[in-house]
Amino acid sequence: MKRKLDTRCSLFVLIYIMNYLDRNNIAAARLRGLQDDLNLNYSQYATCLSILYVGYILMQVPSNILINRINRPSWYIAAAMLLWGLISTLSGVVTTFGGMVATRFFLGFVEAAFLPGALLILSKWYTSRELTKRNAILFCGNLISNAFSALIGAGVLSNMQGVLGHAAWRWLFWIEGAATMAIAIAAAFILPDLPHNSKGFTEEELQVAQMRMTEDVGEADADSAEQGALDGFYMAVKDYKIYLMMITFTTYVIGLSFNAYFPTLTGTLGFGYVPTLLMSSPPWAFACIVSLINAWHADRQQERFWHIVWPICMGIVGFVISMATDNVAARYVALFLQAGAYAGFIVFYSWISSSFPRPPAKRAVAIAMINAFSQIGNIIGSYVWNLEANGFRGSYGIVLSMFGVTIVGCYGFRVVLINLNKKIEQGGAAWETHGDVAAQTAELAHDDPTRLPSTFRYLV
Repeated sequence: MKRKLDTRCSLFVLIYIMNYLDRNNIAAARLRGLQDDLNLNYSQYATCLSILYVGYILMQVPSNILINRINRPSWYIAAAMLLWGLISTLSGVVTTFGGMVATRFFLGFVEAAFLPGALLILSKWYTSRELTKRNAILFCGNLISNAFSALIGAGVLSNMQGVLGHAAWRWLFWIEGAATMAIAIAAAFILPDLPHNSKGFTEEELQVAQMRMTEDVGEADADSAEQGALDGFYMAVKDYKIYLMMITFTTYVIGLSFNAYFPTLTGTLGFGYVPTLLMSSPPWAFACIVSLINAWHADRQQERFWHIVWPICMGIVGFVISMATDNVAARYVALFLQAGAYAGFIVFYSWISSSFPRPPAKRAVAIAMINAFSQIGNIIGSYVWNLEANGFRGSYGIVLSMFGVTIVGCYGFRVVLINLNKKIEQGGAAWETHGDVAAQTAELAHDDPTRLPSTFRYLV
């Protein structure tokens, strides 16, 4: 069953590759004339980047509330992918700043359905001992897309200039958007749905899948029949842990904001646009390998904090090198270290899922709320990077400080979970529900010890 599930879920990786290609191809397009052709100044270009995350933020929570309540989430994700592929294709026909802002906003609005939805589906199939590795494989789609985006960009931008009278950067949007739509059609037939109704599995396999999730926490991974559509939202907003994770994750995202400017940062090494794009790929391949190893070890050790912190420290070293020297070789090595900071980012997502285990409605909202709020970091990050000459050193200083705040926030969250685990051991722990959100839990106060299995422990 697991092999069949892994095979079908592997399509999430390809979808995530296309998700990030369609989102970040504007960075490669900028190197081949997009900014000049649309007459964008630096502030307007940053707005084109940041507006995507406004749409992304607005749609994440409603989308995950919906996907948690439908029986065929595979169709929902496939439909969203088809639509964002179309919008990405339309980015290749815009001629004004306003047109690019509009397409970027709606691209983010529709893309918002994918990542929180994929994380929720994975958390419904995989136990806490398996989830980080699977999330790491999923997020390798992000890292691979950064590598492939540069390679595809180099090929398209160097060979398609003037074809049929169009600029090469327009062809980049058209080609990648069309590929996204083709994959979306296949996704509707391949992606799994839920452990109780997914097609392609035998009845026995579905029963095993449900039993595994029940044994993982000590309670079935299902919402009560009496729960309303917004009960999960009410549960989530009353849990203080969510707000600590929201703030911490946002600072992490600001620290990783160099991603959107990676080809430009590589370009500061002084090479032409094709060598620059080709040199942008190896750091992300390195990050992918580091992320898989880190996630495997995190699951094996059942630990989260240190597996988030050490990649951040690696990124800090990379930032310091970039600030301290003009040596080309040293600064290129620094790009590898900076990309490696993504390894902790992946473990952080698994920490979210394992910290809000039941009910699924609350977990769905928690994943979406934290991920949506963190996109404020991408909006801020769009304006952190100074594209003027020698402006990057100050930008590196900002993201370095954000990594420092992230470490402090992770440590604080770790202390909170350690204290909750102590309460569990003492028989005074709380289950993650609230008495006033549904009739079936009306008699139980928040953090009631009778709601949490004695064998459960938060991963720290």
